[in-house]
Amino acid sequence: MEKISIPTKIFSGNDSLSELKNISNENVLMVCDSFLPNTPTLDGILSNINSSNQVAIFSNVKPDPPLANIMEGVQQFTEVCPTVMIGIGGGSAIDTGKAIRFFGEKITNSYIKEFIAIPTTSGTGSEVTNTAVVSDTENHRKFPIINDHLTPNIALLDPQLVMSAPNSVTAYSGLDVLTHALESLVAVDANTITDALAEKSVDVIANTLVECFKHGKNEEARKIVHEASCSAGIAFNNAGLGICHSIAHQLGANFHIPHGLANAMLLSYVVEYNASNSKLAMHKYAIATRKAGLASNGMADTVAVRRLENHIKTMMRQMDCPPTLASFGIDPKEAIAATDTIVAAAKLDGTFPGNPVVPSDADLATIYKKIIK
Repeated sequence: MEKISIPTKIFSGNDSLSELKNISNENVLMVCDSFLPNTPTLDGILSNINSSNQVAIFSNVKPDPPLANIMEGVQQFTEVCPTVMIGIGGGSAIDTGKAIRFFGEKITNSYIKEFIAIPTTSGTGSEVTNTAVVSDTENHRKFPIINDHLTPNIALLDPQLVMSAPNSVTAYSGLDVLTHALESLVAVDANTITDALAEKSVDVIANTLVECFKHGKNEEARKIVHEASCSAGIAFNNAGLGICHSIAHQLGANFHIPHGLANAMLLSYVVEYNASNSKLAMHKYAIATRKAGLASNGMADTVAVRRLENHIKTMMRQMDCPPTLASFGIDPKEAIAATDTIVAAAKLDGTFPGNPVVPSDADLATIYKKIIK
């Protein structure tokens, strides 16, 4: 029996923040990116929350949320005793909010009424998933906290919040969406509904992301990419992910590669590997490639998948993404020396079991070594 769950209410559009006006007489704990306090962005969000509410803000959010910062937020949770939480920012901010909720509720033996997610990047899909990815900095590991209870109740998708994102954030987060879509498409728990969401996300990102990179103020393009990020999040929350994410998490933990970029570096090689070892994966990739207009209907699956791999690399070039660890500034000798560590940790990652093919250690090492230099 397949379970398909979309518990989050999603409001999209440049008036979606007005949904916050329905909050009244609550203790609100906001968790947001560190640069947001005292900015027009956060002031605009706060203006939608009426004075009957008590609002506290935790903003010591760091990329790849470290446990130490999360526990600092948990301390504030225990002091505020929030009834509503709002996570605002990129995936790290929303994941930090989820993790603070997870530990805070356990410590205080209390439960918040509602978690509202307001993404300011089009990438992680964290606003509709049950997962918070946390970093164990001492052991250079990332681990996911996975609990359906952590899925936000409401997601507010305001395209105006992403229009000022730096180009690199637009590129890396958008390629993270493409990774979510392509991995969930072939994941072991994929189904007809997740396929539909994933295929549409592939179409949108393949054809619109570079436009957002080049013309960041194009609100219509921003809106559909923002929605594609959300739909890919729903897809992978139900279908799972795979080895692109399991290796990418280790690149973040060991070399501090931004998550979306780490996925982008690996993605074409993971597609190549899965397609070479699974006829079903190859066929599903090819269908998505045709639906995105990257290949003709009469084109063989093998050729269509090659078109997809090349399109990923072309998009990276068009958006100035470093394609290798060396081009990002990582010493190749250091990267090669870390191979066994990367492989071992990737196999333990929560996303690993979703891959359509179970790779050997040598397979994982081969994929990883392709992006070293």
